[in-house]
Amino acid sequence: MTTRSRGKEGSDDRLFGDEKMQSKMQEAIKDQSYLLSRGFSEKSSLQLVGNRYKLNNRQQRAIQGMSEASDKLIKRELKCLQPNQLTDQEVMLDGFNVLIMLESALSGAFLFKGLDGCYRDLSSVHGTYKKVKQTEKAIQLIADFLQENKVKKATWIFDKPVSNSGRLKTILREFADENQLNWEIILDNNPDKLIAESGNIAISSDAWILDNATSWCNMVRHIVDKYIPQKNVVESE
Repeated sequence: MTTRSRGKEGSDDRLFGDEKMQSKMQEAIKDQSYLLSRGFSEKSSLQLVGNRYKLNNRQQRAIQGMSEASDKLIKRELKCLQPNQLTDQEVMLDGFNVLIMLESALSGAFLFKGLDGCYRDLSSVHGTYKKVKQTEKAIQLIADFLQENKVKKATWIFDKPVSNSGRLKTILREFADENQLNWEIILDNNPDKLIAESGNIAISSDAWILDNATSWCNMVRHIVDKYIPQKNVVESE
C-alpha cells in the first residue's frame, strides 16, 4: 500500500494559513474579479494583482482559481443543480479533477473556495497520476454520494495521455463491479470537451467545463462539507 499523500507543501501554512494573508488574498480576489468583469484577460489581470499584493506564483494560482467575472458567476449559479436533483439522472465526472480534490482534502491540503462556491486546490497530475493512500477513501466517498442521491449512471472521464490513467480505470472498474455500481470509465484525449458537450450533468470544478456544460453539480463541495470535518479551507470572501 502506498504511503504517499497529496497534502500541503512545506510553505503552505505560511502562504495561506495566516489570517492577515487570507485577508490580503480576499482583497486580491476582489480586484482580480473586478478586472475580469471589465474584460481584462486572466493573464494580464493576474499579473497586475500579483504585483500589487506581492503574491508569489503559488498564491497567484490560488487567486486565479477563486476569482471570476460577475457574468460568469451568474450563469454558473443558474446551471448548478443540488444533489437531490440528481435522482435518476446521468452524470459525467471530471475524473482527475474530483478524485485529486478529495485526495487533497483528505490529506489536509489547503482548499480554496471560489466565488462560484467550488473548492479548488493546487495539485495537478503533471502528466502522471500517482495513487495516494487517500485514493480508496475518495472513491468510496464519491460512490456513497452517487448512491445516496440515486444517480442512474455515472460516467468517469479521464485524460488518456496521462500516465497511469489506464491503471486507475482498472481500479474503478473493479470497485464498480464489486459494489454493483452502474459506472462507465472512459479515457479520452479531450475530456473537458466530451463532458461539456455530453448533455449530461457535469461533475467538476473546472471553470471551462462549468461555463460550457448544460448543467453541473458541486459534488466535491457537498462531500467535503458533509464528510470531511477536518479540512483547511481558504475563503474567497
